[in-house]
Amino acid sequence: MNSSSHAPSAPSAPSAPSAPSAPSRRTLLTAAGAVAVLAPLSFTGRAAADPGASGDTETRTLTGRFEIGAPDFAEIPVEVPRGVSRLHVAYSYSSPEVPDGTPGNALDIGIFDQNGTKLGGRGFRGWSGGFRTEFFLSRAEATPGYLAGDIDEGTWNVLLAPYQVAPQGMDYEVVVTLTYGDAEEADEPQYPPLQAPGRGRDWYRGDAHLHTVHSDGKYTPEQVATAAREAGLDFIVSTDHNTTSSHGVWGPLAGDDLLILTGEEVTTRHGHWLALGMPAGELVEWRYRNRDDEFDRYRKQVQKTDALAVSAHLYCPWIGCEWKFGLEDLDATEVWTGPWGWDDETAVSTWANLLAESARGKGGKRGGTGSWLPAMGNSDAHSPGDSVGSPHNVVLADGLSRDALLAGIRAGRSWLAESADIDLSLLASAGGAEAGIGDRLDVDRDETITVTLEVAGVPDGTVRLLTDQGQLLQTVLAGDGRGTITWTTAAEVSAFVRAEVRHPLEDGSAGGTTMGPTAGFGAMAALTNPIWLGAL
Repeated sequence: MNSSSHAPSAPSAPSAPSAPSAPSRRTLLTAAGAVAVLAPLSFTGRAAADPGASGDTETRTLTGRFEIGAPDFAEIPVEVPRGVSRLHVAYSYSSPEVPDGTPGNALDIGIFDQNGTKLGGRGFRGWSGGFRTEFFLSRAEATPGYLAGDIDEGTWNVLLAPYQVAPQGMDYEVVVTLTYGDAEEADEPQYPPLQAPGRGRDWYRGDAHLHTVHSDGKYTPEQVATAAREAGLDFIVSTDHNTTSSHGVWGPLAGDDLLILTGEEVTTRHGHWLALGMPAGELVEWRYRNRDDEFDRYRKQVQKTDALAVSAHLYCPWIGCEWKFGLEDLDATEVWTGPWGWDDETAVSTWANLLAESARGKGGKRGGTGSWLPAMGNSDAHSPGDSVGSPHNVVLADGLSRDALLAGIRAGRSWLAESADIDLSLLASAGGAEAGIGDRLDVDRDETITVTLEVAGVPDGTVRLLTDQGQLLQTVLAGDGRGTITWTTAAEVSAFVRAEVRHPLEDGSAGGTTMGPTAGFGAMAALTNPIWLGAL
């Protein structure tokens, strides 16, 4: 895991504005809770009144300064007159040297139109975080991360977010340019279909955490789709940070062999979460912290559409990335994000403890006896060099469709794989009854249960079977990576059983482990959700 995988990226060594002016009445902040309102930028609109002035431009500049402790967001009102065909914004900010270990300056940016900046409102027109130093919008096109459409008359707002402020403070400059004239006709967005032919009820492979140039990635959507096919995936979910702008480009890239679902990585100041399978074009709000009591409102918005609310990379160490909203009422939690690391090890441990709580009727995604929180694994791939599909989810679904896949993930009928080269099945049986991953084997507490795990694709790998008591079996696969393991238990001693398959410690690709040399295993290759044992 690296900073580019999780933190909203800041531009490399952004240039400081030349001789920034000292704060004045024009640049002073007027606090409004967690939001500040800066001095407005007004335009004459003269060009709009002159029929021969098409293509003429007007530019306004605002300079100012943020100190440590600045509000999370600052609005620059922009009074847009009629007759504007294009709006362009460029910005820069100072980047002073800071002591080792101290975050430097990072300033995010986006824009809202005349419909306002209300949380969850209709005014959103784009967000690029700290990934771009300029953007534009027109009716026909817009910078990735931004929504094309009319530049209507009214008060727009450029939104600044001082994500990190150095001890020396941050000087900034924002330049807004309006172009007048007739607007070009816009193309209709091409949203992807909600289903593909598929194979009927089967196991489908998919990566549900991916980024493109529409947020802080360097992958184009075309490159992501190509990489997904090469990785042997059946579906992907688009999850660019805090924007829906990529939703309308995925349609031509989907096909009978690849279902593409729309979503969002909701990037708050207190952790990131995934809204998976959202209706195309529907934005999920991100401008809140855990103490603002707003998260549940937007989680419910997602779940009312039958989309999934999933916490992302629980222990990512970068600013604002570690999850702080709790795990109640989520549909799943991401326990494995990109290349295996210490944070994934910790996330799996946290999740395993939640399973134990659910076994005694506490915790879980909805609370109450029998409820529990499924695990997911995704690549969080951003750029060429990142491995799309490593890891991914293998989901038992009635078909290759949005509703069927989300239902399978929500029910925990899934397991996590490092690559499509790995195959696995886990079954529990007793007295003629059988249950698979995510299901419950309804048997008497003292009845003997046989657990069977079949694995392929992990040479010399270590297999672990775990219950609410912890690891109860560990064995090693053969050199060809294949093996069948059987184990017996009973519901009175095991509330559930789940499996892990690990690379050997000597495998250089494993990336090491925090478990220590005596544990005898390395990085994760595959991980299952549990099979629950015994009657409720």
